[in-house]
Amino acid sequence: MNEDIITLAIETSCDETSCAVLRNGREVLSNIISSQIEIHQKFGGVVPEVASRKHIENINIIIQQALEKAGVTFKDVDLVGVTQGPGLVGALLVGISSAKAIAYALNRPLVGVNHIEGHVCANYIEFKDLEPPFTCLIVSGGHTYLVQVEGYTKYELVGRTRDDAAGEAFDKVARALGLPYPGGPIIDKLAKEGNNLAIDFPRVFLEPNSYDFSFSGLKTAVLNYLNQAKQKGEKIIVEDVAASFQQAVIEVLVEKSIKLAKERKSHKIVMAGGVAANEGLRNLMKNRGKEEGIEIYYPSRVLCTDNAAMIGSAAYFNYINGNISNFHLNVEPNLELKG
Repeated sequence: MNEDIITLAIETSCDETSCAVLRNGREVLSNIISSQIEIHQKFGGVVPEVASRKHIENINIIIQQALEKAGVTFKDVDLVGVTQGPGLVGALLVGISSAKAIAYALNRPLVGVNHIEGHVCANYIEFKDLEPPFTCLIVSGGHTYLVQVEGYTKYELVGRTRDDAAGEAFDKVARALGLPYPGGPIIDKLAKEGNNLAIDFPRVFLEPNSYDFSFSGLKTAVLNYLNQAKQKGEKIIVEDVAASFQQAVIEVLVEKSIKLAKERKSHKIVMAGGVAANEGLRNLMKNRGKEEGIEIYYPSRVLCTDNAAMIGSAAYFNYINGNISNFHLNVEPNLELKG
């Protein structure tokens, strides 16, 4: 395929309204993100109805800004990509409705994208030479997956969380500590000032041959520790709790990823999703990767969080592999990763 393909991509799965323009799936011409974090902070989490209304207010403005920054017009667009799921129903509907309208008006192909696949593809933007196969750890507020990526659109789901996602556990523990939303980045920051051996929280590895994850027991252990300390009148050192909790999470994430990579003789581990921005996780994964001779990849912070550039990359690779949607495309709030 010799000609450049310009992709316009839209992401509205949760509380970021984002539109991006990409050339050939890896070169970002623009990536405009409007975050609603400040709006939802006072509620201690994302309120779906509020998120949907803000997407409606923002979407047309964000699309126009993305086109202007990229220096293109609608006529230059060859392909329209949009997040189909997973995510909040109302929020997803705003993005899909907009993408359908644009694709229909321009008579251009439409590609519905799995949000989780988008997180994986963020690494193709960050690392221009990265190619499958590789082992991938996907960690976000809503999902924790261990995947063997066999091709640009081919995935084998090897492990997943059985209860709380890693990011969800971070947010719940942060709330218990009285920290503001979102809690993950704050716990990561506090962990640097604490002793990660101060409290012996459980590392849940499940059955010997399982690549699944479970973080609800760890979250409960932290809550029990805090309650008992309060009942006894003991001083709670927030930094030590944050560091000890974070260490218990990242050890499990890293060891299972390394184990799968070695089992599959993979020399590359790729991290994706919001929790991939966690410095503690990055450092431990890099150190273990160095010990085992495995290269570690993760995107810059802006590409770890929800953004349309990653959706555009996934749309491009699906398009060139013949995966095109029709105008019956609908939202799938519980969409699974398939390959």
